[in-house]
Amino acid sequence: MSIAQAISAPARAGSRWLLLGSLALNLFFIGVAVAMAVRGPAPPPRWDPNVFVRVEQLAKTLPQADADIMRGAFQANHDAIERAQDKYHAAREHIHETLRHDPFSVADLRTAMAETRVARQTYDQTIQGVFADIAAKMSSAGRHAVANWRNSKSRSKNK
Repeated sequence: MSIAQAISAPARAGSRWLLLGSLALNLFFIGVAVAMAVRGPAPPPRWDPNVFVRVEQLAKTLPQADADIMRGAFQANHDAIERAQDKYHAAREHIHETLRHDPFSVADLRTAMAETRVARQTYDQTIQGVFADIAAKMSSAGRHAVANWRNSKSRSKNK
């Protein structure tokens, strides 16, 4: 055996182990990445600002007769609710637009905010009026479900 053969044999064995270790480490990292992609937490459900979507979510938690009462009342008042909701959302967007204006005007922002307060109050009064009428027609279980809906939603998020 020559000196060249004696030196190259251990070097080849070491490089094989190095290659094998590198391959194992790469496979480990690929496995971790795939596991995180597959098992990652689901994004939280987005809160929908549309009152009709939220009312439908609420109706699904009610006894069938109460859900029908709620759906019927919101359908009967659909146009008034939609107008109030659209005006409120438009007023909120007006605040955003005012903040984007150059040059900025504090007076314009205060006016937009005042318009938003009025639109929000009208929107709240419209929705609350419908709920007041509904509550008088609902069963006790239905009213309790409506009263506890936000609490049960926030508790389920915390679990």
